[in-house]
Amino acid sequence: MIENVYDKQNTKLGFMGLGLMGSRFLRRLNAEGWIVRGWNRSRAATLPLKKYGFTIDDTLGDLVRGSDVLLSSLANDEAVRATYLGEGGVFAHVLPGTTILEMSTISPDLSAHLHQEAQKRGADMIDLPVSGSTPAVDAGTVTLFAGGEPETFDRCIPIFESIARQWHLMGPATAGVRMKLVANLLLGVNMEAIAEAVSLGEHLGLNLDLLLDVLPRTAVIAPAFLGKFPKIKAGDYSPQFPLYLMSKDLNLVDNAANRSGAVLPATSATKRIFEDALAGKGELDLSAVTTYVQALA
Repeated sequence: MIENVYDKQNTKLGFMGLGLMGSRFLRRLNAEGWIVRGWNRSRAATLPLKKYGFTIDDTLGDLVRGSDVLLSSLANDEAVRATYLGEGGVFAHVLPGTTILEMSTISPDLSAHLHQEAQKRGADMIDLPVSGSTPAVDAGTVTLFAGGEPETFDRCIPIFESIARQWHLMGPATAGVRMKLVANLLLGVNMEAIAEAVSLGEHLGLNLDLLLDVLPRTAVIAPAFLGKFPKIKAGDYSPQFPLYLMSKDLNLVDNAANRSGAVLPATSATKRIFEDALAGKGELDLSAVTTYVQALA
């Protein structure tokens, strides 16, 4: 039997980073009955959340000291470094016995450093990146990749049950982040391949609307991309997973490959395409890479 499992009645959750993903996780945890409060570096982003009734702390220290479990969903290494390691950051306030669930997609090196700093302060940490974009967060169908101690992972399962369809302990510290890079390699390369397929179909004289209706019905399109075809067809590139974050993740993949000795020719080419597509499209959904590829001809 798992001891000291977190429960909704007695566990105080604090969520850091209330952007596209974090704000949705916070709302979902609240709707599932958890005691939650939030914090964001930009106060303006928190204003629409006040109507849901949970507390938005003015200072990070208040959130950290008042939470049994800390969760974070932040944009990149820089944001994570500032939030955790900066002056007045998480590790300036965290109490022994606190559990940290760090859900951002960051470099394995930074994740390892966070685990070390947590251990020094008597806190338990799981790196817990997310596979799935905003619709999956809303539906509670994301996949969680975890790295850390099994005992900590097991204590947090009730939290996972409230936000995800499945969760996997991939190994010790940083294993979750490493698995996320593997998954996002496929996300980026496959999205770019779809963009090329659409461009080829258009140049071959196929009816583009019909192509976009039929292609997602074939066996070659993974479920994660089914929702991208209506967006391409409608020209609706409102962000579910922004293109600039996909580019950032491909850079993380490339750096990890270089350090590990892996040779990834298709990923290297895709990384360059996403970098080139950033101009004017970075805040759009990653499926907007289709418009960039179409314009190359």
